[in-house]
Amino acid sequence: MSDASLQTDSRRDELDAIIEEVIACERIDQRTLDRILRRHPREGRGIYSKREILSAFRDRGGEESRGTSELAFAEKLRTCPTRSLSGVTPVAVLTRSFPCPGRCIFCPSELGMPKSYLADEPGCQRAVVNRFDPYLQTWNRLLAYRRMGHPTAKIELIILGGTWSSYPEAYQVWFVRRCLEALNDFGAGVDGRGEVAELTADSQPPQWGALEEAQCANESSQSRCVGLVVETRPDQVSGEEVLRIRRLGGTKVQIGVQSLSDEVLVKNRRGHDVGASRRALHLLRGAGFKLHVHWMPNLYGATPAADLEDFDRLFSDRDFRPDEIKIYPCSLVRGVELERHYRSGAWRPYTQEELLEVLSGCLRRIPEYCRLTRLARDIPSHYILAGNKLTNFREVVTAHLAEQGFRSRDIREREIRGRSCDPERLSLSSTDYATSLGREHFLQFVTPEDRLAAFLRLSLPASGGSAMIREVHVYGVAADLGERSPRKAQHLGLGRRLLERAARIAAQAGHRDLAVISAVGTRDYYRALGFRDRGLYQHRPLRESAPELATSP
Repeated sequence: MSDASLQTDSRRDELDAIIEEVIACERIDQRTLDRILRRHPREGRGIYSKREILSAFRDRGGEESRGTSELAFAEKLRTCPTRSLSGVTPVAVLTRSFPCPGRCIFCPSELGMPKSYLADEPGCQRAVVNRFDPYLQTWNRLLAYRRMGHPTAKIELIILGGTWSSYPEAYQVWFVRRCLEALNDFGAGVDGRGEVAELTADSQPPQWGALEEAQCANESSQSRCVGLVVETRPDQVSGEEVLRIRRLGGTKVQIGVQSLSDEVLVKNRRGHDVGASRRALHLLRGAGFKLHVHWMPNLYGATPAADLEDFDRLFSDRDFRPDEIKIYPCSLVRGVELERHYRSGAWRPYTQEELLEVLSGCLRRIPEYCRLTRLARDIPSHYILAGNKLTNFREVVTAHLAEQGFRSRDIREREIRGRSCDPERLSLSSTDYATSLGREHFLQFVTPEDRLAAFLRLSLPASGGSAMIREVHVYGVAADLGERSPRKAQHLGLGRRLLERAARIAAQAGHRDLAVISAVGTRDYYRALGFRDRGLYQHRPLRESAPELATSP
Protein backbone atom coordinates (compact mmCIF):
# COMPACT_ATOMS: atom_id res chain seq x y z
CA MET A 1 0.00 0.00 0.00
CA SER A 2 1.34 3.43 -0.91
CA ASP A 3 2.06 6.20 1.57
CA ALA A 4 -0.78 8.18 -0.03
CA SER A 5 -3.25 5.34 0.59
CA LEU A 6 -2.10 5.00 4.20
CA GLN A 7 -2.59 8.72 4.65
CA THR A 8 -6.07 8.56 3.10
CA ASP A 9 -7.09 5.62 5.30
CA SER A 10 -5.74 7.41 8.36
CA ARG A 11 -7.73 10.54 7.59
CA ARG A 12 -10.87 8.48 6.98
CA ASP A 13 -10.48 6.75 10.33
CA GLU A 14 -9.97 10.07 12.12
CA LEU A 15 -12.97 11.65 10.46
CA ASP A 16 -15.14 8.59 11.13
CA ALA A 17 -14.19 8.77 14.81
CA ILE A 18 -15.16 12.44 14.94
CA ILE A 19 -18.47 11.73 13.19
CA GLU A 20 -19.33 8.90 15.58
CA GLU A 21 -18.67 11.08 18.64
CA VAL A 22 -20.72 13.94 17.24
CA ILE A 23 -23.63 11.60 16.47
CA ALA A 24 -23.45 10.16 19.99
CA CYS A 25 -23.92 13.62 21.56
CA GLU A 26 -27.58 14.48 22.06
CA ARG A 27 -26.59 18.14 22.33
CA ILE A 28 -23.27 19.67 21.48
CA ASP A 29 -21.76 23.08 22.16
CA GLN A 30 -18.56 24.62 20.81
CA ARG A 31 -16.51 23.54 23.84
CA THR A 32 -17.60 19.89 23.45
CA LEU A 33 -16.88 19.96 19.74
CA ASP A 34 -13.43 21.44 20.36
CA ARG A 35 -12.62 18.57 22.74
CA ILE A 36 -13.69 16.00 20.13
CA LEU A 37 -11.55 17.64 17.46
CA ARG A 38 -8.50 17.74 19.71
CA ARG A 39 -8.91 14.02 20.47
CA HIS A 40 -8.71 13.28 16.74
CA PRO A 41 -6.21 15.76 15.23
CA ARG A 42 -5.77 16.05 11.51
CA GLU A 43 -3.09 13.48 10.62
CA GLY A 44 -1.56 13.92 14.07
CA ARG A 45 -1.48 17.71 13.94
CA GLY A 46 -3.90 20.55 13.38
CA ILE A 47 -7.69 20.35 13.51
CA TYR A 48 -10.20 19.22 10.91
CA SER A 49 -12.52 21.91 9.65
CA LYS A 50 -16.28 21.59 9.97
CA ARG A 51 -16.46 21.62 6.21
CA GLU A 52 -14.18 18.55 6.01
CA ILE A 53 -16.23 16.74 8.67
CA LEU A 54 -19.52 17.42 6.91
CA SER A 55 -18.04 16.32 3.58
CA ALA A 56 -16.86 13.07 5.17
CA PHE A 57 -20.36 12.50 6.60
CA ARG A 58 -21.84 12.84 3.11
CA ASP A 59 -19.28 10.34 1.77
CA ARG A 60 -20.44 7.71 4.28
CA GLY A 61 -23.51 6.80 2.28
CA GLY A 62 -25.74 9.62 1.30
CA GLU A 63 -28.36 11.45 3.29
CA GLU A 64 -28.31 9.40 6.50
CA SER A 65 -25.76 7.68 8.72
CA ARG A 66 -26.67 5.55 11.73
CA GLY A 67 -30.15 7.04 11.85
CA THR A 68 -28.87 10.63 11.74
CA SER A 69 -29.86 12.78 8.76
CA GLU A 70 -27.42 15.11 7.07
CA LEU A 71 -29.55 18.07 8.19
CA ALA A 72 -29.46 16.99 11.84
CA PHE A 73 -25.72 16.34 11.69
CA ALA A 74 -25.05 19.67 9.98
CA GLU A 75 -27.06 21.49 12.65
CA LYS A 76 -24.64 20.23 15.30
CA LEU A 77 -21.70 21.55 13.30
CA ARG A 78 -23.32 24.71 12.02
CA THR A 79 -21.00 27.70 11.82
CA CYS A 80 -22.26 31.31 11.89
CA PRO A 81 -25.69 30.03 13.02
CA THR A 82 -27.31 33.46 12.95
CA ARG A 83 -27.19 33.37 9.13
CA SER A 84 -30.22 31.08 9.02
CA LEU A 85 -31.79 31.64 12.45
CA SER A 86 -34.31 34.13 11.07
CA GLY A 87 -36.17 31.31 9.34
CA VAL A 88 -34.66 31.84 5.89
CA THR A 89 -31.14 31.82 4.47
CA PRO A 90 -30.13 35.20 2.96
CA VAL A 91 -28.22 35.32 -0.32
CA ALA A 92 -26.97 38.82 -1.22
CA VAL A 93 -25.86 39.50 -4.80
CA LEU A 94 -24.45 42.69 -6.28
CA THR A 95 -25.28 44.37 -9.57
CA ARG A 96 -22.56 45.74 -11.82
CA SER A 97 -21.53 49.39 -11.81
CA PHE A 98 -24.12 51.73 -13.34
CA PRO A 99 -24.71 55.50 -13.12
CA CYS A 100 -26.82 56.60 -10.15
CA PRO A 101 -29.17 59.60 -10.48
CA GLY A 102 -28.12 60.82 -7.03
CA ARG A 103 -25.33 63.29 -6.27
CA CYS A 104 -25.15 62.87 -2.48
CA ILE A 105 -22.14 64.59 -0.89
CA PHE A 106 -21.51 61.69 1.52
CA CYS A 107 -21.68 58.86 -1.00
CA PRO A 108 -18.45 57.19 -2.23
CA SER A 109 -17.96 56.35 -5.89
CA GLU A 110 -15.30 53.72 -6.54
CA LEU A 111 -14.26 52.72 -10.04
CA GLY A 112 -15.87 49.47 -11.14
CA MET A 113 -18.30 49.32 -8.20
CA PRO A 114 -21.97 50.29 -7.91
CA LYS A 115 -22.47 53.72 -6.35
CA SER A 116 -21.89 53.81 -2.56
CA TYR A 117 -20.24 50.35 -2.49
CA LEU A 118 -16.56 49.79 -1.74
CA ALA A 119 -14.41 47.03 -3.18
CA ASP A 120 -13.10 45.82 0.19
CA GLU A 121 -16.54 45.13 1.66
CA PRO A 122 -17.08 41.34 1.97
CA GLY A 123 -20.14 41.20 -0.30
CA CYS A 124 -18.36 43.30 -2.91
CA GLN A 125 -15.34 41.03 -2.83
CA ARG A 126 -17.56 38.03 -3.54
CA ALA A 127 -19.14 39.91 -6.43
CA VAL A 128 -15.76 40.80 -7.93
CA VAL A 129 -14.54 37.18 -7.71
CA ASN A 130 -17.71 36.13 -9.55
CA ARG A 131 -17.37 38.94 -12.14
CA PHE A 132 -20.70 40.44 -10.94
CA ASP A 133 -22.47 37.57 -12.66
CA PRO A 134 -25.81 36.89 -10.93
CA TYR A 135 -25.72 33.14 -11.60
CA LEU A 136 -22.19 32.68 -10.27
CA GLN A 137 -22.82 34.83 -7.20
CA THR A 138 -25.99 32.93 -6.32
CA TRP A 139 -24.68 29.41 -7.01
CA ASN A 140 -21.37 29.88 -5.21
CA ARG A 141 -23.04 31.48 -2.19
CA LEU A 142 -25.42 28.53 -1.93
CA LEU A 143 -22.45 26.17 -2.16
CA ALA A 144 -20.65 28.03 0.64
CA TYR A 145 -23.75 27.81 2.83
CA ARG A 146 -24.14 24.10 2.17
CA ARG A 147 -20.51 23.44 3.05
CA MET A 148 -21.02 25.28 6.34
CA GLY A 149 -24.06 23.17 7.15
CA HIS A 150 -26.75 25.78 6.52
CA PRO A 151 -30.04 24.78 4.89
CA THR A 152 -30.49 26.02 1.32
CA ALA A 153 -34.18 25.33 0.77
CA LYS A 154 -35.67 28.72 1.69
CA ILE A 155 -33.68 31.60 0.23
CA GLU A 156 -34.21 35.32 0.62
CA LEU A 157 -32.56 36.82 -2.45
CA ILE A 158 -31.22 40.32 -1.72
CA ILE A 159 -30.17 42.33 -4.76
CA LEU A 160 -27.81 45.15 -3.82
CA GLY A 161 -26.04 47.73 -5.91
CA GLY A 162 -27.46 51.18 -5.33
CA THR A 163 -30.50 52.37 -7.27
CA TRP A 164 -32.05 49.27 -8.83
CA SER A 165 -34.75 51.34 -10.53
CA SER A 166 -32.17 53.19 -12.65
CA TYR A 167 -30.89 49.99 -14.33
CA PRO A 168 -32.25 49.12 -17.80
CA GLU A 169 -35.30 46.88 -17.70
CA ALA A 170 -33.60 44.22 -19.84
CA TYR A 171 -30.76 44.00 -17.31
CA GLN A 172 -33.20 43.74 -14.38
CA VAL A 173 -35.14 40.90 -16.01
CA TRP A 174 -31.95 39.06 -17.00
CA PHE A 175 -30.37 39.51 -13.56
CA VAL A 176 -33.34 38.11 -11.64
CA ARG A 177 -33.80 35.27 -14.13
CA ARG A 178 -30.17 34.16 -13.78
CA CYS A 179 -30.42 34.23 -9.97
CA LEU A 180 -33.50 32.01 -10.13
CA GLU A 181 -31.85 29.67 -12.62
CA ALA A 182 -28.94 29.27 -10.21
CA LEU A 183 -31.39 28.40 -7.42
CA ASN A 184 -33.14 25.88 -9.66
CA ASP A 185 -29.89 24.26 -10.81
CA PHE A 186 -28.45 24.11 -7.32
CA GLY A 187 -31.64 22.56 -5.97
CA ALA A 188 -31.49 19.94 -8.71
CA GLY A 189 -27.83 19.17 -8.04
CA VAL A 190 -26.72 20.67 -11.35
CA ASP A 191 -23.38 22.46 -11.44
CA GLY A 192 -24.03 25.04 -14.13
CA ARG A 193 -21.24 27.41 -13.15
CA GLY A 194 -19.38 26.73 -16.37
CA GLU A 195 -22.34 27.70 -18.53
CA VAL A 196 -22.73 31.34 -17.60
CA ALA A 197 -24.87 33.28 -20.07
CA GLU A 198 -23.97 36.94 -20.41
CA LEU A 199 -26.28 39.79 -21.34
CA THR A 200 -24.66 41.21 -24.45
CA ALA A 201 -26.80 44.31 -24.87
CA ASP A 202 -28.96 46.23 -22.43
CA SER A 203 -30.91 47.58 -25.39
CA GLN A 204 -32.35 44.18 -26.29
CA PRO A 205 -36.03 43.60 -25.41
CA PRO A 206 -36.61 42.36 -21.85
CA GLN A 207 -37.03 38.58 -21.86
CA TRP A 208 -40.09 38.43 -19.58
CA GLY A 209 -41.14 35.04 -20.92
CA ALA A 210 -37.82 33.45 -19.95
CA LEU A 211 -38.09 34.99 -16.48
CA GLU A 212 -41.59 33.60 -16.01
CA GLU A 213 -40.31 30.12 -16.95
CA ALA A 214 -37.60 30.38 -14.29
CA GLN A 215 -40.19 31.59 -11.76
CA CYS A 216 -42.51 28.67 -12.49
CA ALA A 217 -39.63 26.20 -12.15
CA ASN A 218 -38.64 27.73 -8.83
CA GLU A 219 -42.10 27.07 -7.36
CA SER A 220 -41.12 23.41 -6.94
CA SER A 221 -37.34 23.73 -6.73
CA GLN A 222 -35.38 22.32 -3.80
CA SER A 223 -33.90 25.83 -3.36
CA ARG A 224 -36.81 28.24 -3.48
CA CYS A 225 -36.85 32.02 -3.51
CA VAL A 226 -39.11 32.87 -0.55
CA GLY A 227 -38.31 36.59 -0.67
CA LEU A 228 -36.87 38.97 -3.29
CA VAL A 229 -35.45 42.32 -2.16
CA VAL A 230 -34.27 45.29 -4.23
CA GLU A 231 -33.05 48.73 -3.15
CA THR A 232 -33.85 52.10 -4.69
CA ARG A 233 -34.41 55.84 -4.11
CA PRO A 234 -37.73 57.54 -3.29
CA ASP A 235 -37.65 59.70 -6.42
CA GLN A 236 -37.35 56.60 -8.62
CA VAL A 237 -40.57 55.01 -7.35
CA SER A 238 -43.62 55.40 -9.59
CA GLY A 239 -46.71 53.32 -10.25
CA GLU A 240 -44.99 51.81 -13.27
CA GLU A 241 -41.86 50.99 -11.25
CA VAL A 242 -43.88 49.38 -8.46
CA LEU A 243 -45.60 47.17 -11.04
CA ARG A 244 -42.26 46.18 -12.60
CA ILE A 245 -40.70 45.22 -9.24
CA ARG A 246 -43.74 43.11 -8.45
CA ARG A 247 -43.62 41.44 -11.86
CA LEU A 248 -39.98 40.55 -11.20
CA GLY A 249 -41.17 38.73 -8.07
CA GLY A 250 -40.16 41.41 -5.56
CA THR A 251 -41.60 41.26 -2.05
CA LYS A 252 -39.52 43.86 -0.18
CA VAL A 253 -37.98 47.20 -1.13
CA GLN A 254 -35.07 48.85 0.67
CA ILE A 255 -35.45 52.58 0.21
CA GLY A 256 -33.01 55.33 1.15
CA VAL A 257 -35.09 57.95 2.97
CA GLN A 258 -31.95 59.17 4.86
CA SER A 259 -33.66 62.16 6.52
CA LEU A 260 -37.14 63.62 7.06
CA SER A 261 -35.82 67.19 6.92
CA ASP A 262 -36.00 68.97 3.58
CA GLU A 263 -33.27 71.36 4.74
CA VAL A 264 -30.88 68.48 5.50
CA LEU A 265 -31.73 66.74 2.22
CA VAL A 266 -30.92 69.91 0.24
CA LYS A 267 -27.64 70.49 2.06
CA ASN A 268 -26.58 66.91 1.30
CA ARG A 269 -27.67 67.19 -2.35
CA ARG A 270 -29.87 64.16 -1.93
CA GLY A 271 -31.92 65.07 -5.01
CA HIS A 272 -35.41 64.53 -3.56
CA ASP A 273 -37.56 65.99 -0.82
CA VAL A 274 -39.52 64.42 2.04
CA GLY A 275 -42.64 64.50 -0.14
CA ALA A 276 -41.00 62.03 -2.53
CA SER A 277 -40.42 59.64 0.38
CA ARG A 278 -44.06 59.94 1.42
CA ARG A 279 -45.30 59.18 -2.09
CA ALA A 280 -42.89 56.27 -2.58
CA LEU A 281 -43.81 54.55 0.69
CA HIS A 282 -47.52 55.05 0.00
CA LEU A 283 -47.22 53.39 -3.41
CA LEU A 284 -45.10 50.52 -2.13
CA ARG A 285 -47.33 49.85 0.89
CA GLY A 286 -50.41 49.93 -1.33
CA ALA A 287 -48.85 47.21 -3.49
CA GLY A 288 -48.14 45.06 -0.42
CA PHE A 289 -44.35 45.39 -0.28
CA LYS A 290 -42.42 45.19 2.96
CA LEU A 291 -40.87 48.61 3.62
CA HIS A 292 -37.20 48.62 4.62
CA VAL A 293 -36.08 52.20 5.22
CA HIS A 294 -32.47 53.47 5.39
CA TRP A 295 -31.97 56.46 7.72
CA MET A 296 -28.77 58.42 8.42
CA PRO A 297 -27.93 60.46 11.53
CA ASN A 298 -25.04 62.96 11.56
CA LEU A 299 -25.63 64.22 8.02
CA TYR A 300 -24.37 67.67 7.05
CA GLY A 301 -26.71 70.16 8.73
CA ALA A 302 -27.99 67.78 11.40
CA THR A 303 -27.46 67.85 15.16
CA PRO A 304 -27.91 65.11 17.78
CA ALA A 305 -31.11 66.69 19.08
CA ALA A 306 -32.51 67.24 15.59
CA ASP A 307 -31.69 63.63 14.65
CA LEU A 308 -33.75 62.28 17.54
CA GLU A 309 -36.69 64.48 16.53
CA ASP A 310 -36.26 63.27 12.96
CA PHE A 311 -36.26 59.64 14.06
CA ASP A 312 -39.40 60.25 16.11
CA ARG A 313 -41.20 61.30 12.93
CA LEU A 314 -40.41 57.97 11.29
CA PHE A 315 -42.88 56.31 13.66
CA SER A 316 -45.19 59.13 14.74
CA ASP A 317 -46.05 60.13 11.15
CA ARG A 318 -48.51 57.68 9.55
CA ASP A 319 -46.92 58.23 6.13
CA PHE A 320 -43.79 56.37 7.26
CA ARG A 321 -43.86 53.69 10.01
CA PRO A 322 -41.52 51.24 8.21
CA ASP A 323 -41.44 47.49 8.77
CA GLU A 324 -37.65 47.37 8.90
CA ILE A 325 -34.91 49.95 9.26
CA LYS A 326 -31.18 50.28 8.78
CA ILE A 327 -29.49 53.11 10.68
CA TYR A 328 -26.30 54.27 9.00
CA PRO A 329 -24.47 57.02 10.92
CA CYS A 330 -22.70 59.24 8.41
CA SER A 331 -18.96 58.60 8.26
CA LEU A 332 -16.56 60.57 6.10
CA VAL A 333 -15.18 58.33 3.36
CA ARG A 334 -12.10 59.63 1.59
CA GLY A 335 -12.68 61.49 -1.66
CA VAL A 336 -16.32 62.49 -1.24
CA GLU A 337 -17.62 66.06 -1.38
CA LEU A 338 -18.39 66.04 2.34
CA GLU A 339 -14.65 66.20 2.97
CA ARG A 340 -14.66 69.86 1.89
CA HIS A 341 -17.19 70.72 4.61
CA TYR A 342 -15.16 68.72 7.12
CA ARG A 343 -11.98 70.62 6.25
CA SER A 344 -13.78 73.97 6.59
CA GLY A 345 -15.29 73.00 9.95
CA ALA A 346 -18.88 73.21 8.66
CA TRP A 347 -19.43 69.51 9.38
CA ARG A 348 -17.99 67.37 12.12
CA PRO A 349 -18.59 63.75 13.07
CA TYR A 350 -20.36 63.19 16.36
CA THR A 351 -18.16 62.10 19.22
CA GLN A 352 -18.60 58.48 20.28
CA GLU A 353 -20.53 59.68 23.34
CA GLU A 354 -22.88 61.81 21.21
CA LEU A 355 -23.43 58.99 18.74
CA LEU A 356 -24.07 56.54 21.57
CA GLU A 357 -26.78 58.80 22.98
CA VAL A 358 -28.41 59.28 19.57
CA LEU A 359 -28.44 55.58 18.75
CA SER A 360 -29.60 54.64 22.24
CA GLY A 361 -32.45 57.08 21.83
CA CYS A 362 -33.32 55.51 18.47
CA LEU A 363 -33.47 52.00 19.92
CA ARG A 364 -35.76 53.23 22.68
CA ARG A 365 -38.15 54.59 20.05
CA ILE A 366 -38.42 51.58 17.72
CA PRO A 367 -41.84 49.92 18.10
CA GLU A 368 -42.31 46.18 18.36
CA TYR A 369 -43.60 45.88 14.78
CA CYS A 370 -40.31 47.13 13.28
CA ARG A 371 -37.06 45.22 12.80
CA LEU A 372 -33.73 47.02 13.21
CA THR A 373 -31.72 45.14 10.62
CA ARG A 374 -28.44 46.97 11.00
CA LEU A 375 -26.91 49.65 13.18
CA ALA A 376 -23.85 51.20 11.44
CA ARG A 377 -22.54 50.11 8.09
CA ASP A 378 -19.60 47.70 7.89
CA ILE A 379 -17.19 50.02 6.04
CA PRO A 380 -13.53 48.92 6.21
CA SER A 381 -11.81 51.36 8.57
CA HIS A 382 -9.05 52.31 6.10
CA TYR A 383 -11.69 54.02 3.94
CA ILE A 384 -12.92 56.24 6.79
CA LEU A 385 -11.28 59.62 7.24
CA ALA A 386 -13.50 60.72 10.14
CA GLY A 387 -16.49 59.33 12.01
CA ASN A 388 -17.53 56.02 13.47
CA LYS A 389 -15.29 53.03 12.73
CA LEU A 390 -16.94 50.57 15.10
CA THR A 391 -18.73 47.75 13.29
CA ASN A 392 -20.22 46.32 16.51
CA PHE A 393 -21.97 49.50 17.59
CA ARG A 394 -25.21 47.61 18.10
CA GLU A 395 -23.58 45.57 20.86
CA VAL A 396 -22.23 48.76 22.44
CA VAL A 397 -25.65 50.41 22.36
CA THR A 398 -27.43 47.30 23.64
CA ALA A 399 -25.01 47.04 26.57
CA HIS A 400 -25.44 50.76 27.31
CA LEU A 401 -29.23 50.37 27.41
CA ALA A 402 -28.98 47.25 29.58
CA GLU A 403 -27.04 49.25 32.17
CA GLN A 404 -30.08 51.53 32.34
CA GLY A 405 -32.45 48.57 32.68
CA PHE A 406 -33.83 48.88 29.17
CA ARG A 407 -34.05 46.36 26.31
CA SER A 408 -35.06 47.21 22.77
CA ARG A 409 -38.35 45.63 21.72
CA ASP A 410 -37.66 45.66 18.01
CA ILE A 411 -38.22 42.40 16.14
CA ARG A 412 -34.59 41.36 15.80
CA GLU A 413 -33.96 41.74 19.51
CA ARG A 414 -36.95 39.52 20.33
CA GLU A 415 -36.54 36.74 17.74
CA ILE A 416 -36.69 33.27 19.24
CA ARG A 417 -33.86 32.13 16.94
CA GLY A 418 -32.65 28.60 17.73
CA ARG A 419 -34.50 28.16 21.03
CA SER A 420 -37.05 25.38 21.41
CA CYS A 421 -40.65 26.47 21.50
CA ASP A 422 -43.55 25.07 23.56
CA PRO A 423 -46.73 25.75 21.55
CA GLU A 424 -48.88 25.55 24.68
CA ARG A 425 -47.10 28.54 26.20
CA LEU A 426 -47.33 30.85 23.18
CA SER A 427 -49.72 33.78 23.25
CA LEU A 428 -51.15 35.64 20.26
CA SER A 429 -51.35 39.43 20.41
CA SER A 430 -52.16 42.17 17.92
CA THR A 431 -50.83 45.70 17.57
CA ASP A 432 -52.67 47.94 15.15
CA TYR A 433 -51.73 51.37 13.88
CA ALA A 434 -52.70 53.88 11.19
CA THR A 435 -50.85 54.36 7.92
CA SER A 436 -51.44 56.54 4.87
CA LEU A 437 -53.33 53.58 3.39
CA GLY A 438 -55.60 52.65 6.30
CA ARG A 439 -54.95 50.34 9.25
CA GLU A 440 -52.16 47.83 9.83
CA HIS A 441 -52.43 44.83 12.14
CA PHE A 442 -49.21 43.28 13.42
CA LEU A 443 -50.08 39.82 14.73
CA GLN A 444 -47.45 37.99 16.74
CA PHE A 445 -46.94 34.74 18.62
CA VAL A 446 -44.66 35.31 21.63
CA THR A 447 -43.30 33.19 24.48
CA PRO A 448 -43.79 34.15 28.15
CA GLU A 449 -40.28 35.66 27.95
CA ASP A 450 -41.41 37.94 25.09
CA ARG A 451 -39.48 35.96 22.47
CA LEU A 452 -41.01 36.29 19.03
CA ALA A 453 -41.86 32.97 17.34
CA ALA A 454 -43.90 34.22 14.38
CA PHE A 455 -45.66 37.29 13.05
CA LEU A 456 -47.93 38.51 10.26
CA ARG A 457 -48.50 41.95 8.75
CA LEU A 458 -52.06 42.63 7.61
CA SER A 459 -52.99 45.80 5.73
CA LEU A 460 -56.62 46.95 5.67
CA PRO A 461 -57.02 49.73 3.07
CA ALA A 462 -59.55 52.39 4.04
CA SER A 463 -60.67 52.54 0.40
CA GLY A 464 -61.92 48.95 0.52
CA GLY A 465 -60.79 46.34 -1.98
CA SER A 466 -58.62 43.43 -0.97
CA ALA A 467 -57.13 43.16 2.48
CA MET A 468 -53.42 42.47 2.00
CA ILE A 469 -51.06 40.15 3.83
CA ARG A 470 -47.71 41.86 3.39
CA GLU A 471 -45.59 39.39 5.35
CA VAL A 472 -45.77 36.09 7.20
CA HIS A 473 -42.62 35.12 9.06
CA VAL A 474 -41.92 32.17 11.33
CA TYR A 475 -38.65 32.32 13.23
CA GLY A 476 -36.10 29.70 14.27
CA VAL A 477 -33.48 27.81 12.25
CA ALA A 478 -34.52 27.70 8.60
CA ALA A 479 -36.21 24.36 7.97
CA ASP A 480 -35.57 22.37 4.82
CA LEU A 481 -38.54 21.44 2.66
CA GLY A 482 -40.42 18.56 4.22
CA GLU A 483 -38.44 18.64 7.47
CA ARG A 484 -40.44 18.16 10.66
CA SER A 485 -39.43 18.78 14.27
CA PRO A 486 -42.28 19.24 16.78
CA ARG A 487 -40.56 21.75 19.08
CA LYS A 488 -39.12 24.11 16.48
CA ALA A 489 -41.09 27.25 15.69
CA GLN A 490 -41.13 26.54 11.93
CA HIS A 491 -42.99 23.26 12.46
CA LEU A 492 -45.84 24.29 14.76
CA GLY A 493 -48.29 25.53 12.13
CA LEU A 494 -47.94 29.08 13.40
CA GLY A 495 -48.06 30.57 9.91
CA ARG A 496 -51.35 28.85 9.17
CA ARG A 497 -52.85 29.98 12.47
CA LEU A 498 -51.79 33.58 11.85
CA LEU A 499 -53.35 33.49 8.38
CA GLU A 500 -56.66 32.24 9.77
CA ARG A 501 -56.71 35.00 12.36
CA ALA A 502 -55.90 37.58 9.67
CA ALA A 503 -58.76 36.29 7.52
CA ARG A 504 -61.22 36.73 10.38
CA ILE A 505 -60.01 40.27 11.12
CA ALA A 506 -60.28 41.22 7.44
CA ALA A 507 -63.76 39.75 7.13
CA GLN A 508 -64.96 41.59 10.22
CA ALA A 509 -63.57 44.82 8.77
CA GLY A 510 -65.80 44.33 5.72
CA HIS A 511 -63.30 43.01 3.20
CA ARG A 512 -64.55 40.24 0.92
CA ASP A 513 -61.14 39.16 -0.32
CA LEU A 514 -57.71 38.48 1.21
CA ALA A 515 -54.63 38.93 -1.00
CA VAL A 516 -51.02 38.01 -0.30
CA ILE A 517 -47.82 39.34 -1.87
CA SER A 518 -46.29 35.88 -2.19
CA ALA A 519 -42.76 35.18 -3.35
CA VAL A 520 -42.22 32.76 -6.22
CA GLY A 521 -41.12 30.02 -3.85
CA THR A 522 -44.09 30.39 -1.47
CA ARG A 523 -46.89 30.13 -4.04
CA ASP A 524 -47.48 26.42 -3.37
CA TYR A 525 -47.69 27.09 0.37
CA TYR A 526 -50.47 29.62 -0.11
CA ARG A 527 -52.30 27.45 -2.66
CA ALA A 528 -52.48 24.74 -0.02
CA LEU A 529 -54.19 27.26 2.27
CA GLY A 530 -56.93 28.14 -0.21
CA PHE A 531 -55.29 31.01 -2.11
CA ARG A 532 -55.56 31.09 -5.89
CA ASP A 533 -53.34 32.83 -8.43
CA ARG A 534 -54.78 36.03 -9.83
CA GLY A 535 -52.52 38.46 -11.60
CA LEU A 536 -49.40 39.32 -9.57
CA TYR A 537 -50.93 38.24 -6.24
CA GLN A 538 -52.71 35.27 -4.73
CA HIS A 539 -56.24 35.71 -3.39
CA ARG A 540 -58.64 33.93 -1.08
CA PRO A 541 -62.32 34.86 -0.78
CA LEU A 542 -63.62 35.69 2.69
CA ARG A 543 -66.97 34.87 4.21
CA GLU A 544 -69.46 37.71 4.22
CA SER A 545 -69.48 37.67 7.99
CA ALA A 546 -67.10 36.29 10.56
CA PRO A 547 -67.64 35.12 14.16
CA GLU A 548 -66.33 37.17 17.02
CA LEU A 549 -62.62 36.77 17.48
CA ALA A 550 -61.60 34.32 20.16
CA THR A 551 -59.32 35.51 22.93
CA SER A 552 -57.04 32.45 22.73
CA PRO A 553 -54.66 31.52 19.89
